[in-house]
Amino acid sequence: MFTFNHEAGATPVSAWGMWLLILVALFLFNEFSRRSKAGAVISFIVLPAGLSLLWFTLLKDKTYTDWFHIAKVYSALAGCIGFWLIRHWQRRDSSGRIIWRLSDQKWVLIFPPLILAINIAEAVARDVQIGLMGLNKELFEGQILMSGTWNYLNGLAGILNILTITGAFGIVIRRVTATDASRDMLWPDMLWFWIIAYDLWNFAYTYNALPGHAWYCGLALLLAPTLCAFSLGRGAWLQHRAHTLAIWCMFAQTFPHFQDVGKYAVFSTYRPTIYFGVSLLALLTNAAVFGYMIYRIVKTKRNPYTQELYTDLAAYRRIKALAE
Repeated sequence: MFTFNHEAGATPVSAWGMWLLILVALFLFNEFSRRSKAGAVISFIVLPAGLSLLWFTLLKDKTYTDWFHIAKVYSALAGCIGFWLIRHWQRRDSSGRIIWRLSDQKWVLIFPPLILAINIAEAVARDVQIGLMGLNKELFEGQILMSGTWNYLNGLAGILNILTITGAFGIVIRRVTATDASRDMLWPDMLWFWIIAYDLWNFAYTYNALPGHAWYCGLALLLAPTLCAFSLGRGAWLQHRAHTLAIWCMFAQTFPHFQDVGKYAVFSTYRPTIYFGVSLLALLTNAAVFGYMIYRIVKTKRNPYTQELYTDLAAYRRIKALAE
């Protein structure tokens, strides 16, 4: 599936060591940006504003300037800023009592599933684009790509992943405790099976469309928010995903050759059976989640896009119990 850049002096130790370092750094960055209001402002407004000047001036001949990379970094940042506003924007009266909160406005809860669906749709469009191009280990926008039926299989998996986004109007804010004052944006209906299906689809996408980057942005970048969502930041996977994706995209835009050359570069083996198998697994998993969603709709008589669908599950109740 992967091969290290031995010609540049890469070893399993250097490749795995850097992978682990990136995983830990993303996890810690997410902790910094989610637990601190100021940390989020620095991370998602101040830092990208300064970096944007570099990308379009001093680094304009080195960084990624194609539509996909630009759309990805700024859509991730838009998600981070939007989620921060949902978590923290409120008004108080003269006595200090909260009289209005953005998170209480149901209309604003359309934003999280919308930004998520757009993010997935961007990748689906890229998968289909590559499939239509008929590439055979050819260079395209900085990546050596190989087109095949796997692009369409995974595109379908991504569409199913969008369709199985449920219960957005049940999004709530995590209550402040002595150990966690983050006010995370909890999504109780977004449970472990959907997250795993997303991770498998997104890994297949990175392997199909970014094979030279999939070692880091397909494994470490996906694992970091999932680990947080199943541990310290339970129930707030989408928020963690946006945070880690934004910082990774900014890093990749600023240091574009980190993944492409040198001893830390990790490449695809370009085996069609692996491409097909990874995308097929993503499709089957997302089809299973879609089938389960349909079963729950029939059983509960609920609309998954206007109501929560999994309210009787223990995993849902554990997340809901963390809310204000």
